[in-house]
Amino acid sequence: MSWKGFTKSVVRTPQTVKQRFNLGENTKDAVYMDAERRFQELEDETKKLHSESKKYFDAIKGMLNHQIEFSKAVAEIYRPISGRLSDPDSIEATGNPEGIRACEEYEGIVRDLLATLQPELEMIETRVIQPANELLEIIKVIQKSALKRQHKQLDYDRHRATLKKLQDKKDKSLKDEKAMYKAENDVEAATQDFNYFNDLLKEELPRLFQLEREFIRPLFQSFYYMQLNVFYTLHEKMQGVNIGYFDLTLGIEEAFEAKRGDIQDQTEQLSITKYKTTGGRRTNSRLPGNRPLAIENGRPARSRSSSNPPVRHSISGDVSSPPPPYTAQIADGKADSAISRAHSTGSSWGAAAKAKGAAPPAPKPKPSRLSGAPTVAPAAEMATALYDYEAQAEGDLSFSAGDPIELIQRGASENEWWTGRCNGKEGSFPGNYVQVN
Repeated sequence: MSWKGFTKSVVRTPQTVKQRFNLGENTKDAVYMDAERRFQELEDETKKLHSESKKYFDAIKGMLNHQIEFSKAVAEIYRPISGRLSDPDSIEATGNPEGIRACEEYEGIVRDLLATLQPELEMIETRVIQPANELLEIIKVIQKSALKRQHKQLDYDRHRATLKKLQDKKDKSLKDEKAMYKAENDVEAATQDFNYFNDLLKEELPRLFQLEREFIRPLFQSFYYMQLNVFYTLHEKMQGVNIGYFDLTLGIEEAFEAKRGDIQDQTEQLSITKYKTTGGRRTNSRLPGNRPLAIENGRPARSRSSSNPPVRHSISGDVSSPPPPYTAQIADGKADSAISRAHSTGSSWGAAAKAKGAAPPAPKPKPSRLSGAPTVAPAAEMATALYDYEAQAEGDLSFSAGDPIELIQRGASENEWWTGRCNGKEGSFPGNYVQVN
């Protein structure tokens, strides 16, 4: 913007504010306002026409290019993996040669199709996209005339307001008379400029709208016929494709199942396809006192001394799925030992068996590196045993489902070993076998 244009914009600022907030007298021409609204709609729709036609052109071309890249990717997956590339004798043809040939044949068909459609795509660009772009350029020129008309209207309203203010003044001095004479000349000049641009746009905008309709008619017809040619060519080429690798006598789902076979089941049997958040088993991960975690690798540890661990009773009387005890491993390398105890029938708890249902699943393990330091439980904090627990190593605390347990030391979570007192004995037990009162 030049300095002259900047100066004019500063002078017009007060009148611009008045016009925006509808203060004072503002010139309004209903005919021009309607033409201006229609012109704005024409600009928006032309931009949309240009954008959508360009997207259609890019979509058709991109679809074919993606098909070529897809066939390349599949062919690369089909290729065999060689152990020693420096030794030609070590290469074994263990890939899928039929699939590779099918990919190469399919890629050749799509490339031929892209070359066939290239003239149609160029016609879309020259007969639809470029004309729409030219119409946008014409609209930009008309916008400059509309902006000029808006500036002349601001000057016209501004000079009229100044003249009216001087005319309404009762006691006019010589200076006021000179200012009023100058204001009258400014109003006359502003009126002529405003009327010129206002009448020009009111007269020629309707003609532009009529020409725009004539412009769209052949453009839409050309786009329609070119679209039909594209679809017809695609259908004709793909209908004549006969790649022996594909069985076209079957339906889509049946052909998919026939090609897949039992590959999915074989893949799911691979251990590497199962993500484990806890990683491998860590035999040296122990709590203070050489105690194993209550849960390791997603499940409570089992005793290695017995292949058939005794059945556990929950407080509800359900014997189906309580968490099993941990594995007690002796540090000096001796055989594992387990302290057997009689099962508790929990007769006083049998009435709640049907209401409670099966025992909850074992909680998710927490890595030892994330486990916080054990916290000392408040004085006289009590818990109730949810399941029977038999001591599996020296220092364990045995209890029956429903027994009250006085908590001495609690871990950072229930997935660790706690220390408590029950029936006059003190020892350690899994935290997920009890419920804090």
